[in-house]
Amino acid sequence: MPGQSRVEVCSRIEEVRGVVHQVRREGRVVALVPTMGALHAGHLKLIEEARSASDVVVVSIFVNPIQFGPTEDFRRYPRTWEADLELCRKGGAEVVFAPTVEVMYPAGSGSTFVEVPELSDRLEGASRPGHFRGVATVVLKLFQIVGPDRAFFGSKDYQQLQVIRRMVADLDVPVEIRAVSTVREPDGLAMSSRNRYLDADQRRASVVLSRALAQAILTVEQGETDAERVRQILRLTIESEPLARLDYAEVAEAGTLDPITRVGSGHPSVALLAVKVGPARLIDNALLPA
Repeated sequence: MPGQSRVEVCSRIEEVRGVVHQVRREGRVVALVPTMGALHAGHLKLIEEARSASDVVVVSIFVNPIQFGPTEDFRRYPRTWEADLELCRKGGAEVVFAPTVEVMYPAGSGSTFVEVPELSDRLEGASRPGHFRGVATVVLKLFQIVGPDRAFFGSKDYQQLQVIRRMVADLDVPVEIRAVSTVREPDGLAMSSRNRYLDADQRRASVVLSRALAQAILTVEQGETDAERVRQILRLTIESEPLARLDYAEVAEAGTLDPITRVGSGHPSVALLAVKVGPARLIDNALLPA
């Protein structure tokens, strides 16, 4: 039940496989919530959604080095183990899989990767070369280790979600991917572990992302169909905030992430943003009215 106090922590592959094997012998449904730790209310929602749709919830906590570029924040990425474990308990997770880098990538391994090039060569993939190769590889390893029936991912990382869905479909991985809507602060900022990097002024400035997306939605609702005009609104809104530095502002087809020229007319589309505010690189997105 949600809020239970006991969570079984596994650090080795054979440990978590043993636990899941026993669960499967009992005919129970297993859910996986993959995370990099530094858990927050958005992760809690993922765990609670998994809890409501499954019998046993496994949360993985692993800061995956191969999805970070050489100049990115792997070493300073927040690690908050005790708080993470408490949040897993609160959400009702039964198992936490917390391997070391050596367990996930033992000496002599590391020459096999998973890539989804069609969805990985733009947006985050263009700004962070190799990122989605690292994501797809570690997620497939987790699926192989845990063998979940369902896996839960946040919609904030929209491109990541599409990459994982395509990987699962293309490789016939027997897991159901479920998306959970973005959890936001009261002022609209999407929950992110990297929000911890922001000072007070930067935190106030960061709401420009959700404000830009809201303006894009409103513009489409008012009848705008020119995708370039929507992109311009996104850019101008971000550029109006002195502390924000735009990486990209895109309007794309919701499934393929291909740039589009027209929005609406029944075709699902999504607006996507990446913005640097102080030391934090923040991403957000919103589906646009069809």
